[in-house]
Amino acid sequence: MKQLERFLVGILLVVMAGIVIHAPLTVWLGTVWPQWSEVIKAWKELLMAVALVLLIVLAVRRKMADALLRDRVMQLALVFAGIHFLMIGIFEGNLHAAGSGLLIDLRFVLYFVLVYGTVKLFPQYRMLFVRVFVGGAAVVIGFALLQLFVLPKDILAHIGYSKQTIAPYLTVDQNPDYVRINSTLRGPNPLGAYVMIVLALLVAYVAKYGRKLQRNRQLWLIAAAAAGGLIIGTSYSRSSLLAVIAAVIVVAMATSSRKVRRHLIVGMLSAIVVAAVALFALRDNTVVANLVFHDDPTSGGSVNSNEDHASSLVEGIKRLVTQPLGAGVGSTGSASLGTDKPLIIENQFLFVAHEVGWAGLAILLWLFVEVMRRLWQRRASVLALGTFASGCGLVVVGLLLPVWTDDTTSIIWWGLAGVAITTGPRGKKR
Repeated sequence: MKQLERFLVGILLVVMAGIVIHAPLTVWLGTVWPQWSEVIKAWKELLMAVALVLLIVLAVRRKMADALLRDRVMQLALVFAGIHFLMIGIFEGNLHAAGSGLLIDLRFVLYFVLVYGTVKLFPQYRMLFVRVFVGGAAVVIGFALLQLFVLPKDILAHIGYSKQTIAPYLTVDQNPDYVRINSTLRGPNPLGAYVMIVLALLVAYVAKYGRKLQRNRQLWLIAAAAAGGLIIGTSYSRSSLLAVIAAVIVVAMATSSRKVRRHLIVGMLSAIVVAAVALFALRDNTVVANLVFHDDPTSGGSVNSNEDHASSLVEGIKRLVTQPLGAGVGSTGSASLGTDKPLIIENQFLFVAHEVGWAGLAILLWLFVEVMRRLWQRRASVLALGTFASGCGLVVVGLLLPVWTDDTTSIIWWGLAGVAITTGPRGKKR
């Protein structure tokens, strides 16, 4: 039984560690063994399937299966999965697209269930997940810095990155003057969202313990924060920048006294007004037009992403209103690209509604709100506070991008949430 326990935990830690480097790894392996590319891409889902069997066996043996099934977050996760399988039965479409959509829609929920259930059963492994996350963050940030200052921009092309797999780098609206790096993730927007999670946890840690830390550790934290901020800035991901601001505000409000909060609110509102006025005044400046508004016809850009976002939002809302049952699993996003009706919806919530209808969206929102509620109850913990703040940030990103379809961002956040909410509301600070 001890071996099964360690095997289960080991699988989940491998997924958390591997997910931050799986994009370059799977692209490279896919070029070496192209006939196995689909299996290689699904490595994490295959491991999670094994982990699910192990979790069920161990929960039954420890007589905790009933307790887990009575847990509200577990029930909501099961209902969300059930709606997906029901929709596959209702909408008879492309089986390959449905299978891909099923993996995309459910993998982060499955990982959350696995981590939450495992740490509930074996709380002694809780900090292992945190340590693996920190190690993964160091890899992502370190490689991003190398891309910015040392490596050629197309370095990833040497291991198979291309238009057919993952672009080795992007630009702001195809303007070559503004290169957007990937690090080890699937693109600059996922990189920005991931680093936002890291920064939210870093800010929460500083807010809790900053004054008590030794000088050298303070310097390391300042360096890490500066590196994260630089990466988000040079990813040119506007949604991630807004998400970082939201996360920092949440941490500041949560860790301040009532008197200080009043001053913070006034200060933040003043800063927002000043920033809005400054951006409006500088709207014709080349740098501001490119980096903030992504709209500078004089600088060489041939695409306006604002128009794409707007048209996607309008189309998604129209389909939300007219399709209460959605259009079926795999009907949007990357899963739909191989069908005769490809569709991209750049909003996480409209994305889910299009896949599994109003009911599916309602259940996922209920699950997310329940997880966020438990995180807020445990905000004395650095992990819970940082995860809560980054969850608020991901909502901001989700309004502009289907953020949870990116496997790295979604698995990391939901995995951390699964660890964080296993402590009691008045648990020890971590």
